[in-house]
Amino acid sequence: MSHKLKIAGWVAIGAVAGALTTVQLQAVARGTLAPLPLEELQQLAAVFGMVKTDYVEPVDEKKLISEAISGMVSSLDPHSQYFDKKSFKEFREGTSGRFVGVGIEITMEDGLVKVVSPIEDSPAFRAGLKTNDLITKIDDTNVKGLSINDAVKLMRGEPKTKVLLTIFRKDEDRTFPVTITREEIKTQSVKSRVVEPGYAWVRVSQFQERTIEDFARKVEDLYKTEPNLKGLVLDLRNDPGGLLDAAVALSAAFLPENVTVVSTNGQLEDSKFIYKAIPQHYLRRGGTDPIKRLTESTKGALKRVPLVVIVNEGSASASEIVAGALQDHKRGTILGSQTFGKGSVQTVRPLGPDTGLKLTTARYYTPMGTSIQGKGIVPDVLVDETLEGNVFSALRTREADLSNSLTNGKDPKATAAPMTDALRAAEQARSEEREVARKRLEEEARKNPGQRLVPEFGTEKDFQLVQAINQLKGRPVMVSKSQTLRPEEKKEN
Repeated sequence: MSHKLKIAGWVAIGAVAGALTTVQLQAVARGTLAPLPLEELQQLAAVFGMVKTDYVEPVDEKKLISEAISGMVSSLDPHSQYFDKKSFKEFREGTSGRFVGVGIEITMEDGLVKVVSPIEDSPAFRAGLKTNDLITKIDDTNVKGLSINDAVKLMRGEPKTKVLLTIFRKDEDRTFPVTITREEIKTQSVKSRVVEPGYAWVRVSQFQERTIEDFARKVEDLYKTEPNLKGLVLDLRNDPGGLLDAAVALSAAFLPENVTVVSTNGQLEDSKFIYKAIPQHYLRRGGTDPIKRLTESTKGALKRVPLVVIVNEGSASASEIVAGALQDHKRGTILGSQTFGKGSVQTVRPLGPDTGLKLTTARYYTPMGTSIQGKGIVPDVLVDETLEGNVFSALRTREADLSNSLTNGKDPKATAAPMTDALRAAEQARSEEREVARKRLEEEARKNPGQRLVPEFGTEKDFQLVQAINQLKGRPVMVSKSQTLRPEEKKEN
């Protein structure tokens, strides 16, 4: 059985412009193929022939085939994708965490490019781009009608070259240009600091190839500075996911050896696997083990230190694997908001020397066998992002909001839930919440132009971090009075 199934996170909602993507390559040869639908393929060939001979202008045959494949794959679910030559090259570069671009995670909305999140310390971040900004033009090219891959291609380029993005900011109801200088994005996926004597904070913003080595080094430095840690906060907020082996390794840093971290299940035999907290399930190509080194250098302290994990609606996929494993094994307290809910596995396979296919091949399950697809991880302690509440959370997109998203997978024959009166009422309530949040955001932005409306993670004003430290100290925690779970996503009794 191959252990190379990889998890795609919130990044894989659409694509990434100058940001890393989240699955690793898998070379797979299939000995047998299912019978082909000959009549339908003949129809496809007939359409191809008519377009080639009858269309008003000459067409590029390769482009026609590429677009046909892309349309077929993208219709399956929000995370499956066909890579042409250029996008496949960019994809493979992205898994290393080094690439040239502007540094934003994106998806599509109403035919426009929507900013999911600017990568911390990237050119887009420094230029002031925000979550939910819509890109309407890239240089002189209108985005409407472009595929997400085409938009990514236009935003990538050579280092030190400039790209002009035209931004529509919905909450401010204005359109404005932003010129960004492309550069090599070296994402810093791990940050840390001692919050106060005895208590530390470690933030993992993405799961990429270097993440576990960076995590081990940061934690080793923390223990040199503060050898008698009384509590640790692991911050996975807005972590869109990443490589499965990195998620397994991070979980293994805190869990006893050989316990289950996550399991996967799909149609193929090699998609059915139980990943455990052992080096064989997260080390690549026989490399050195940063987790073993970390455990030895800290004398196993990370296995015992009191732990709080902060999550929110932007915590997706690989970060949900970690939160789910730690929650099921009761290793730490999960605090924050219900997570994104991406519980599917994407495998990337080369189709040739320079093209590839990212295909959803399995769902993943927490150690207790729970699927979080469309549902997410529900924190042990619900805490709002500010003292005033989760005032803007209604504007955030979750897996359940995406069109054509997978079902939870409890029933193999399950389809999307029918629209009952209760679901209609819930959807109407969410729509009203979004409108209230949009107006509040617009008002706040008008009153305080350019000011962060939610404090930066890891700062003294980070409300959820303050509550996490309170939890570690055994002090009262200001739990949310407003957060509710969607009716169709509540835990079973």
